[in-house]
Amino acid sequence: MILPDFIYPSNPLLMFASILLAHILDYLYPYHSGFMLFIHPVHTSYVMARKLGKPYSSKVRGFIAWIVTVTTHLLFYILILYIAWNISMYLWVVIASYIMKTSFSLRLLLSIVKKALICVSRNDWNCCRYWVQQIVRRDVYQIDDEHVVSAAIESLAESLVDGYVSPLFYITMLGPIGGLLQRVVNTMDSALGYKDLKYVNVGWFSAKMDTVVNFIPARVAALLIIISSPVIGGSIKYSLNIWRIYRGVTESINAGNPMSAMAGALKVRLEKIGSYSIGEFVERLDDIAMMKALKISTFVALIWLLITVVLTVFLSTYV
Repeated sequence: MILPDFIYPSNPLLMFASILLAHILDYLYPYHSGFMLFIHPVHTSYVMARKLGKPYSSKVRGFIAWIVTVTTHLLFYILILYIAWNISMYLWVVIASYIMKTSFSLRLLLSIVKKALICVSRNDWNCCRYWVQQIVRRDVYQIDDEHVVSAAIESLAESLVDGYVSPLFYITMLGPIGGLLQRVVNTMDSALGYKDLKYVNVGWFSAKMDTVVNFIPARVAALLIIISSPVIGGSIKYSLNIWRIYRGVTESINAGNPMSAMAGALKVRLEKIGSYSIGEFVERLDDIAMMKALKISTFVALIWLLITVVLTVFLSTYV
C-alpha cells in the first residue's frame, strides 16, 4: 500500500483482524456512555465544533473551525496508531479496531428501528414515536402514524450511508483513519450544518464537505439496496426505476439516493410533509414495511462488509 504501514498495513491479516474486531465491539458495546462517551471522537469533535463555530459568525470562521477540528482529531489518532505500531502489531490491531468501531454504528441503528417496529406491532404509537425520535430531527409527535413509519424508514436508509457504508468505504481506501475522517466530517455537519440564521454561514463549509465525502457512498448504498430488493420480495427493475425518478427530489443531493432505492424496494411512498414525497402507493407503511426495511438493511450491511474485506485484502496486498 502506498500509505505508511502504521496507517494501512501491507499485511492484509492486520486489516482483516481489525475490521472483524471492530464489528465484534460494535455488537457487544453499541452504546457509549460515561468515560467512553467522553473520549468518543464524535463527542469530542461535536463539542469542539460548537465551541469554535459560534452562532451568527462568518464562513471564514466556519472554515477555520472545520480545519482545526478535523486536523486535530486526525493527527491525534494517527499519533496513537504510530505509537501502537512501534510497540506491537497486536496493540495496533486493538487500537485500529477501536478507531473503526467509533467510526461506524450499525447495531445501535438497527436496534432502535427494531424497537420502534415492536412498538408498532403492539399498536403502541407513543412508544414508537419515542424510539423514532432518537434518529430523526423532525418532531414525530406532531405527525400521523403513517408518517412516523415513513420517518423511521427514511432515517434507516440515510443513516445506513452515514453510519455504515460511508465509514467502511473510507476505511477501505485509507485505513482506520479514513473511517475516522468520515465520522468527524459527518459530525461537523451535525454540529454546524444548519440553514437557519444562526448557522447558515458558519456551517456552510461543514455541510458542503459532508456532501462531498458521502457522495459516492450514498450511491453505492442505493445500488446495494436495489440489487438486494429480491430478498424482501421486491423487484430490481422496479426499485431501479423508482430510484431514477425520485433520487433528486430531496434538498440533499445524497439523501434521496438510499431513500428512493428503499422506497422502490419496499414499494411504498416515503414522505416528509412539506419537503418531499418519494415512491408510489403500492404497499402500506406499517410494521411489515419496517420489518422488510430492517431485513434489507441487514442484508446490505452483510454484502458491504464482504466487499470491504475483499477490497481491503486486495489493496493491502497489491497496491
